[in-house]
Amino acid sequence: MGSRKCKGCLGCLLIPLALWSITVNVLLYFPNGQISYASSNKLTNYVWYFEGICFSGVMMLIVAAILLILDSDNNYKCCHSENCSKNYMTLLSMIFSALGIAFSGYSLVISALGLIQGPYCRTLDGWEYAFEGTAGRFLTDASIWTQCLEPAHVVEWNIILFSLLIALSGLQVIICLIRVVIQVSKTLCGTYSVIIQHSVKAVPWSQIAQVQIRALPY
Repeated sequence: MGSRKCKGCLGCLLIPLALWSITVNVLLYFPNGQISYASSNKLTNYVWYFEGICFSGVMMLIVAAILLILDSDNNYKCCHSENCSKNYMTLLSMIFSALGIAFSGYSLVISALGLIQGPYCRTLDGWEYAFEGTAGRFLTDASIWTQCLEPAHVVEWNIILFSLLIALSGLQVIICLIRVVIQVSKTLCGTYSVIIQHSVKAVPWSQIAQVQIRALPY
């Protein structure tokens, strides 16, 4: 009962994380609230992978909705026995949790690459990736951020938003991973209990009677 409540809470947490991912990804298209850079395609190429909108956003909302349905008590029986239905629902929950790890993991990787690459901005040499060759070292050296002349404060904008996407998708990975671990442990424990029950039932009553007779004092 406790594991079911825990899984339900974890599934609910995926919904606000997905909504925040969509919001953060949309903001990346409008540095400082200006739409002219998106319309003229003067943004970092990693924002066009739609990692926060599609993968850790819409796809995770779908996964969260399915997981909440699977965790509910109103599931239809898909087999002739109740145990078969529970095992089938557990398998589906593991599959969709694994899909959640894949979707959020994709968003995590793309966001990290966008953060390391740096923004696409106008420098004294024209529009370019000013920090592409620094391997992310520019993140700790704010003195060189002034190389980006336009959009204003685009370095801070990208760092904050990509970092938020990394944090949000990272939490989604952790939540889905915890769900997989819970389902696997539940399946293994259930299989172990079934083996014990079968082994106990397999002992003939004649052997039990003989053991009882031998145990009687003379």
